[in-house]
Formats: sequence, C-alpha cells, structure tokens
Amino acid sequence: MSLETVVEDIRDEARERAKEIRADAEERADDLVAEAEADAEATIEAAEAEAEREVEREREQKLSSAKLEAKQMRLEARRDALESVREQVADRIAAIDGDEREELTRELLDAAADEFESDADVSVYGRADDEALISDILDDYDGYEYAGEYDCLGGVVVESETSRVRVNNTFDSVLEDVWENNLKAISARLFDEEQ
Repeated sequence: MSLETVVEDIRDEARERAKEIRADAEERADDLVAEAEADAEATIEAAEAEAEREVEREREQKLSSAKLEAKQMRLEARRDALESVREQVADRIAAIDGDEREELTRELLDAAADEFESDADVSVYGRADDEALISDILDDYDGYEYAGEYDCLGGVVVESETSRVRVNNTFDSVLEDVWENNLKAISARLFDEEQ
C-alpha cells in the first residue's frame, strides 16, 4: 500500500464521516425546525385561545353591565311611576272637601284626643285652609284650641305641653302608613306582577 492509497483512504473516510455529520446535522436541523414550528403552532393556538377567552370575558362583562343598566333604568322608571301615583293620591286627598273632609278631620281628632287627659290644655294645628273647619269642630272639645297652621294635606297635629304628648294625625301620616303597608301590592297592581 502506497502512501497515496493511505491518504486516499483517509480522505474517503473523512468524506464519509463528513457526510454522516452533515446528515446528522440536517436531521437535527429538521428536528429543531419541526420542534420550533410545533412550538410556534402551540403558541399561536394558546394566544388564539386566550384571545377568544378575553373576547368572551369582555362580551360577558358588557352584557352583564348592559343588563344591570337596564335593570336600574326599569327600577328608576318604576320609582318615578310610583312617585307619580303617590302625588296623584296626595292631590286627590288634598282636594277632599265638604262633609267628607269634616268627617275625616273629626275622626282623626277623636283618635288623637284619646291620648290626652280630659282636663289637659290641648293645642291643635292643621292646614291653613282648614282653620275654620277645625275651629268649628273644636267647639265640641273642652280645653282644645286651634293653635296655628301645619303644612299638611289635612287632618290635625295635636299636642299638650302639660303631658308632653304630640300626635300627628294628618292625612299625610295616614297616607304614609297606608302607602308603606301596601307598597308591594300597589307595585304589583301597577306593574301587573304576581304577588
């Protein structure tokens, strides 16, 4: 074997080894590219999924916010409607006149009188427009005197300094009690709801 043959064999071996290294490197490179592509695809899928979740969260938040706003608007409209009805009722109560007004005022005064001693000096207040009516009714009560006006729809406020008692038997206080006790039924009837 000559030196040339040995050199040629070494070169052939080196070429073969280089081919193997190149093939291994290409295979590794292909594996790395495939792995990178898989990672990129997984990252894209995760980003898309996260974006979809975020869109869904935002949609749910906006929907929830819109529902809450609509509910608040409905409640406000109901409050306004109930307030309007209450004002109409107050106007109708204030407009009561004649025998009916006298009868109601007398009943409220009688109920208030039960709270005072028979010999007490009692001051009675009422609506300015009812001064004459109240004064006429008070002619039937000993120790009772019209003491001035009270801002109300009608009825009486009765007090005595000696017994330190004050009774508010105005149409307003009766309306307030009736309104509070029946608000649920009023609302149900007004808005056609089941009770």
